[in-house]
Amino acid sequence: MIDTLRVLEPYPGIFAYYDGRVAGRRLHGSQRNWLDDGAYSLGVASYAVVSGKEALVYDTHISLEHARAIRAHLEGLGVRLIRVVLSHWHKDHVAGNAVFSDCEIIALSLTAQRLAENRDSIEAADPPIRPLVMPTRLFDDRLSLTVGERQLELHHFAIHSADGVVLWLPDDRILLAGDTLEDSVTYVSEAGEVATHMRELERMKIWSIARILPAHGDEQRIAAGGYGPSLIEANRAYLERLSRSIQAGDAVETSLQAFAAPELASGAIVYFPPYEAVHRDNIAALTAALGA
Repeated sequence: MIDTLRVLEPYPGIFAYYDGRVAGRRLHGSQRNWLDDGAYSLGVASYAVVSGKEALVYDTHISLEHARAIRAHLEGLGVRLIRVVLSHWHKDHVAGNAVFSDCEIIALSLTAQRLAENRDSIEAADPPIRPLVMPTRLFDDRLSLTVGERQLELHHFAIHSADGVVLWLPDDRILLAGDTLEDSVTYVSEAGEVATHMRELERMKIWSIARILPAHGDEQRIAAGGYGPSLIEANRAYLERLSRSIQAGDAVETSLQAFAAPELASGAIVYFPPYEAVHRDNIAALTAALGA
């Protein structure tokens, strides 16, 4: 197993495969690359829901080695049937697909479209994801699944990426959020669609969610059971405050610690210094998309 990969079990039969946030450590190389300077530096978790001899893997992690470790762990638990769900098309969520090429890989139709459109660049990325294994079962809007004795639902939320998919466990009221929610703050990958993202976060807020397990967040909080529903409003408020300031032509506080002070003070999010760079990138992206 990769020596920095941590296997957490925040709830019985729900496993988080967490890696990153290791000071001074890089996995791929000293040059800037999507693996080290994105997912690994910020911390990333893929998940598996297990019941009996069945498992549903939610995202295949950031490398083939990570995916192999996930599969070995599940098979060591006695799992014999594995299915995969992709939360969206970004590289740090699909890099391990090839390890599960003999399994059903479920994705939103839009995810399959985005993967096909970006296949050449994904396969030629640094590090490369080659071959990019495509989903084998597609759905739109919502899909209900059974994993052993567990009932699960997949729902489309256009947050962070237009093809976002969350995994909902209605009996436990637990939401596996992918990148639709993030701690310390959401990464704005589609700046022109930020108004849609905020509306979708409002839609998510009306759900009766007890706990949230995001792809990018604090390891200790995930291990202890995840985040409360206040994470949804923290992400929405950040986007609303940032976009409003930029549209008004106001100077934006470039310190994330100062800008997100209300949400940090409430405990909804946890301050992690590498997110200062994310905040600066968000300011630049939204200024280009929304600025006067």
